[in-house]
Amino acid sequence: MRALVTGAAGFIGSNLVDRLLVDGHQVIGIDNFWTGDPSNLEFAVRQANSGSRAFTLVKTDILAPELTDVVAGACPHVVFHLAARVESDISLPDPLVDARNNVLGTINLLEACRQVGVRRVVYATSGDSRYGDGPSSSHAAAKLSGELYLRAYAEMFGLAPICLALSNVYGPRQRPHGVAALITILASAMVTGRPYVVNRDHADAHDFVYVDDAVDAFVRAAHAPIETIGNYDISGGVPVTATDIHHAIAAVLDDAAPPGAIGEESRKLSEKIVDANTETNTEQGLGWKPTVGLADGIRQTVEWLCRTLESEPATADFMAAGA
Repeated sequence: MRALVTGAAGFIGSNLVDRLLVDGHQVIGIDNFWTGDPSNLEFAVRQANSGSRAFTLVKTDILAPELTDVVAGACPHVVFHLAARVESDISLPDPLVDARNNVLGTINLLEACRQVGVRRVVYATSGDSRYGDGPSSSHAAAKLSGELYLRAYAEMFGLAPICLALSNVYGPRQRPHGVAALITILASAMVTGRPYVVNRDHADAHDFVYVDDAVDAFVRAAHAPIETIGNYDISGGVPVTATDIHHAIAAVLDDAAPPGAIGEESRKLSEKIVDANTETNTEQGLGWKPTVGLADGIRQTVEWLCRTLESEPATADFMAAGA
């Protein structure tokens, strides 16, 4: 299989690139390195430098006029669309920046796929766009717009899109910023011995899925019959609080009482945690279900953090109380 991955140097994108290469596929990665980290592609670059033609990196933007030429040159069987601006400090103060990248960039990519004849597009969308009364942020609104454009292109031009609504993905290569990165934020603080607090955004139970499980969902979507289209929820399916995470990290570090403050918590189930029927639909449609439990996922995340922090001091901005 020949796959094109947008956002290839990002947290989930780079893990997907590695998985595809390990599985023996040819990968063309696209990233503008606005937020992507080149070090995330070390394995892929080693593959390219070894004489293998399995990986090619194209530094460009999904808004670029030449994107159609890039897609045509790659001639992929599947496009994995993970390029997006996800930082709340970008999307909240300037929703136009968010919309340009996450809406217009998606349309530009879909136009390229239409012109080149690529049918299968696997799109990373947000669980925030699917539950409650509707999108609760400009980022979620942009992601929902992308879903609607994918649906329109399926009706008008015969694209075969699969939208994966991701809950809070965590694991190696995640940057410690935002609500979705609670596990990485707490683990970074506890590994380094820094004081930390948990703000009100983390008070309720949330859903988390380990990055390897999320990546597996993308791979399964690519291999699904071309008739398989639609939206699928990718989640751990278990409510998790900051206290649960704190205890799991402490168990890995063998530290019962690291410095920090968890504050008041509630066991109220977040609307973003999907019900059993949704999980069944995902398992039936894609043959996917999570396999990495919280304890094992946190252990692997903490081990990665320890290796990373040994070579480079942490510079993460931790959450402010009551923020």
